[in-house]
Amino acid sequence: MKTDKQLQQDVIAELSWEPSVNAAHVGVEVTNGVVTLAGHVSNYDEKLNAERAAQRVAGVKALAVEMDVKLAGTSKRNDSEIAHSAEAVLHSAAYFPPNAIKIKVESGCITLSGEVEWDYQRRNSLAAVRHLLGVTAVNDQITLKPKVSSILVKSDIEAALKRRARTDSQQISVDVQGSDVTLTGSVHSWSDRDLARDSAWGTPGVRNVVDKMTVSF
Repeated sequence: MKTDKQLQQDVIAELSWEPSVNAAHVGVEVTNGVVTLAGHVSNYDEKLNAERAAQRVAGVKALAVEMDVKLAGTSKRNDSEIAHSAEAVLHSAAYFPPNAIKIKVESGCITLSGEVEWDYQRRNSLAAVRHLLGVTAVNDQITLKPKVSSILVKSDIEAALKRRARTDSQQISVDVQGSDVTLTGSVHSWSDRDLARDSAWGTPGVRNVVDKMTVSF
């Protein structure tokens, strides 16, 4: 098991290796395996990439994010400009029927709400707006329309886990209440955890996934 000092060094190295992150602007502290990222980044996408880089490091038990987005002068835009850009990019993407997604912008934070059929539509919508100039945060309030019974949802998720996660699928329990799915159990890495969660979200009818899985190294 890594010491906090070793874990800190590994996270710093991973941030330095990630080309989309200016590691010099991100501070890293580690206490009992919990990593805290602090500092200022130049855009929201850089903030997300720093978080993902830290989570890739083996031994990270949890991640606390205290970074904020500090836009340079040329990157600053008012909320109206950001809202118009978000509307344009979502309209051109055609991920879903017109007017399915509502947009609100406040102090650079975009909130997307509404209802779509599939989780890929939700994920693609969030990805499309988070790159826009002037965005400081993205708030996801998009929900999914239920389609199938809880029995079929549970069956689909378990089948997907067995196909894609192999041995870890035996250690993950799936509980379905209506259109809400709770995943519990243990996996061997962050990537396996993401895989299980993506399998759940990829099942038609799932509106919410509660991740209670733990990572055991």
